[in-house]
Amino acid sequence: MAPRAGGRGGSVAIVTDSTACLPAELVASAGVTVVPLHVILDGDESFEPDVAPGEVADALRRRASVTTSSPTPRAFRTAYAAAERAGATACLSIHLSSTWSGTFEAARIAARDAPLDVHVLDARTLGMAMGYAVLSAAEAAAAGAALGDVEAAARKRVERSGIWFMVPTLEHLRRGGRIGAAQALLGSALAIKPLLRVVDGQVEPFEKVRTRPRALERMVAAAVSHAGDDEVDVAVHHLGDEDTAHDLAGRLPALMPGLRRLVVTEVGAVIGAHVGPGVLGIVVAPH
Repeated sequence: MAPRAGGRGGSVAIVTDSTACLPAELVASAGVTVVPLHVILDGDESFEPDVAPGEVADALRRRASVTTSSPTPRAFRTAYAAAERAGATACLSIHLSSTWSGTFEAARIAARDAPLDVHVLDARTLGMAMGYAVLSAAEAAAAGAALGDVEAAARKRVERSGIWFMVPTLEHLRRGGRIGAAQALLGSALAIKPLLRVVDGQVEPFEKVRTRPRALERMVAAAVSHAGDDEVDVAVHHLGDEDTAHDLAGRLPALMPGLRRLVVTEVGAVIGAHVGPGVLGIVVAPH
């Protein structure tokens, strides 16, 4: 599947990758280009959008081989060339943390000989914490902002955003090498429900909680505290637990007076491969 090229947003095009977890309707309305990562299930490689998150969850439950890989520089060259053909004179390319993936580096390699000026931004996060930064960049570009100002809008948004999540087990993060400072929790993981957060491209322990209901309560409390009275956009992520995700989302409007946009979205196959079935997370992105 070729990357989808967006022709909107004035002279600055916006490119991201599939770990932004942007719902299709937001991708379409913002006019951004999404370059997919790859998922390998039992040796069969596919673009991420072609693998349902549920397939990954099922494969992990039966202990099948599940790995992921970055897009190639060629995929980014294709996206940048398409943006130039659509009339863009510059491009901001926003990608998940370089500590977890080679995606950022692949984009940087492609940017060197792109037919337009390309700035590549390491978001140091993923999911809708990155997705909302992409949307801010697209809004700035659509308003006619220059490339530097578009990048500043995305950078400011991602730096103010917070993401908290709970996983039934740390095993999938450990296998994928994405566990970071949360490694310290492994010895006691059987006795707790790990509540984690993403800080500057690293997974860190946020709190040790004994029960799942308590972990959900603490995650909501952290998100509400981060939001304060600010105007915020929020996303609730899950893998294979849509009912609980919608329940969490239903509680937030009464607790966040500045809530502007709220989406519930299942994480894609790539993130799912590294966090495992049953993950639940909340992203808060202040304006």
